[in-house]
Amino acid sequence: MRNEPTILHLDMDAFYASAEQASKPSLRGKAVVVGGLGPRGVVATASYEARRFGVHSAMPTAQARRLAPNAAYLVPRFGFYRDISERVMGLLRELSPLVEPLSLDEAFVDLEAGGVASDEVSARAVGERLRADIRAVTGLTGSVGIAASKMLAKIASEEAKPDGLVLIHAGTERALLAPMAVRVLPGVGPATGDHLRRAGITTVGELAEAGEDELVRMLGKSHGAGLYAMALARDDRPVVAERETKSVSVEDTYDVDIHDRTRVRLEVQRLAARCVGRLRASGHSGRTVVLKVRRYDFSTLTRSETLRGPTDDPSVVQEAAARLLESVDTTGGVRLLGVGVSGLADYTQEDLFAQAAGARAAAEAAERTGRADEAARAESADEGQARGAGPDGSLIHEAGEQGAGGPAGEGVGAERGSGEPPVAPVERRWPAGHDVRHAVYGPGWVQGSGVGRVTVRFETPQSAPGRVRTFAVDDRDLELSEPVALVLEQAPPAVDPELEQGAEPGEGRQPDAEQGQGRGAEPEEERGSGAGSGPGAGASVADSSASAASPGGG
Repeated sequence: MRNEPTILHLDMDAFYASAEQASKPSLRGKAVVVGGLGPRGVVATASYEARRFGVHSAMPTAQARRLAPNAAYLVPRFGFYRDISERVMGLLRELSPLVEPLSLDEAFVDLEAGGVASDEVSARAVGERLRADIRAVTGLTGSVGIAASKMLAKIASEEAKPDGLVLIHAGTERALLAPMAVRVLPGVGPATGDHLRRAGITTVGELAEAGEDELVRMLGKSHGAGLYAMALARDDRPVVAERETKSVSVEDTYDVDIHDRTRVRLEVQRLAARCVGRLRASGHSGRTVVLKVRRYDFSTLTRSETLRGPTDDPSVVQEAAARLLESVDTTGGVRLLGVGVSGLADYTQEDLFAQAAGARAAAEAAERTGRADEAARAESADEGQARGAGPDGSLIHEAGEQGAGGPAGEGVGAERGSGEPPVAPVERRWPAGHDVRHAVYGPGWVQGSGVGRVTVRFETPQSAPGRVRTFAVDDRDLELSEPVALVLEQAPPAVDPELEQGAEPGEGRQPDAEQGQGRGAEPEEERGSGAGSGPGAGASVADSSASAASPGGG
């Protein structure tokens, strides 16, 4: 453990919900819940306004709706959150080469390794500057904890919420921890906490008084010794810049149990393809394919198969997942499916047998397609000659013009010439909270959809709360779009043409007051909200103004 508080922990405040509020002016200051909206959905994040009603993360969405029926319930936009996270992590990496991300909205930073802080004063200054930079770049707020160890820095950031900074002075760590509940320590979950409570241990101070031998007897050597060290504020874990990825996986929970075996197979194939997409994006390959199946009765089965070498071939992973599914009974219904790949490597060992099989299948498919196309062309030509078609197979009207579809392969000519029935258009989905753009009304977001209609509120992060309009779900003027940036990029200052021509500085210039007119507003002015330090801003544990931890964290 260090002698000076030079480890910083950043935790963005109610990250997903705050990002949605910043993106949607009509939701600012109101209860917002982000998560799955189906019957089996789970809350990912709740805004502080929603937490006042008892809503918290990991709660079933159905329960959250009972507690806060008037809250806005939105489907997560993970791409949007990831973009914001990359900006925040970029700010952290400017402080130090040792940044340890824990999630999209949380990370440790070793300030001493970056040479930006060596004592309490400099560490506090860095923390305050970081909070200001995050607000300027993203429009969001984050809470900062600074201490001599990772454990204490994380505890401090919880104490700082929301939108605050808490620094734990060196030498005060044990006195600070003593009255806190044992659940504040890493590794003390509901089961361990309940076990300690039955033994009469409810605070960290009582945990330290129990002694290492007693804790080892109760919890085992590794767990007991580790908790005793933490109760004494001992934590020597370093900040690790690169955390090794052990596996990549995806899973889906279904609103209604899937009973159709064919549908289950198709879902497994789809999940396997998504998993390989994530695998490739991370620059890895893997040897072990894992299938997870949670059945109607909540029993969860896991099957795995280890390949001869690491691969990132979608067809290989899909085939392995299909083989694993054959050993699982899904007769009663499936509520969750997942596909994962472990045993990761940063190289790929090509599967020659799979490649050969794939090449043969592709060649056979091409041959079948070629024969079918040739037969279709012959049939189209015969029909065209009987009906007065041109040499390219397109239908000729009495006036000598091509059919409404234009050249062959489109419109009427394609429909009659190919012999295939028209394909029904796929109904578009409109997830609540996702971004849309209308050809007339511009950018907005989906407020809700159903019964063939979609309701959209037209507003942007820089606008006032917008108007609501309703459209048919198949309206051609409405489409899903990319999110609008929370903070507009400032345009670079224009070069004075007189200076380029050699004029003396100041000649021919307008007064500063006039030059300032028409400039872009600061990000906070654009968003219509002040900086606002919030409860706990700049507080220290030693100060009486230290903020209380927010309910539910995050």
